Amino acid sequence: MSTVQELMSLKDRVSIVTGGGAGLGKQMATAFAEAGSHVVICSRKVEKCEEAAHEIEKLGVRVLAMACDASKEDQIEKLKDAVMDQFGRADVLANNAGRAWFAPPEETPLEKWQYVMDLNITGTFLCSQIFGRVMIGQKRGKIINIASVSGLRGKNPKVHNSLSYNTSKGAIVNMTRDLAVKWAPHNINVNAIAPGFFLASRNQGRYEERKEQILAEIPLHRPGGPDDLKGPAVFLASDASNFVTGAILSVDGGVTAW
Repeated sequence: MSTVQELMSLKDRVSIVTGGGAGLGKQMATAFAEAGSHVVICSRKVEKCEEAAHEIEKLGVRVLAMACDASKEDQIEKLKDAVMDQFGRADVLANNAGRAWFAPPEETPLEKWQYVMDLNITGTFLCSQIFGRVMIGQKRGKIINIASVSGLRGKNPKVHNSLSYNTSKGAIVNMTRDLAVKWAPHNINVNAIAPGFFLASRNQGRYEERKEQILAEIPLHRPGGPDDLKGPAVFLASDASNFVTGAILSVDGGVTAW
């Protein structure tokens, strides 16, 4: 029997976080490192990843920062090769890279719809497939997809008017459930976190413009903060969640409770 501290530890494991240079990705990468994991962070903006890596490595773990467009198969393969060369294993994959396009449905250009789908859906699939092959060989692994409360329900367009984003996150929900069933025989746990509104630099302006409307939808009456995703992410990455797969964990301040 293990202690809670042992179950939650990620000591000497290797965690990959796409879109890990800022926002929720950086928060998860930091949490994994604080729990003892070595961390690989990637995004199209490698400078952000390198800045985050300098901060995270102060926690005493090894950190690899790389440029990678998670919608491009060849770039993900290069990322996987670098991970295996540097660490020889891949224990945790957090599919965090994503994008949105804000416009009324009747005004959304097809190319912008595809722009969102390519990264949010296809990118999640490709990263899961490529690193999943490694995990199948290891006979264990943890995949954490980042869905959204926007993929669980319709959204007030005055707060969040992005049909493409909401649709893509709904697809992530069922991809998570189906992949969890498909890969359970390989001892791979596949779960998703569905965050609510988290305050970050990229949505600060939207928050200030629509603060009252945003907070009115959150029972806790505040946005997610810099520590609010850490515990859920470490739980799903660690042995504490070994009997949890196919779950969608809402971290939303109570939005989906009413």
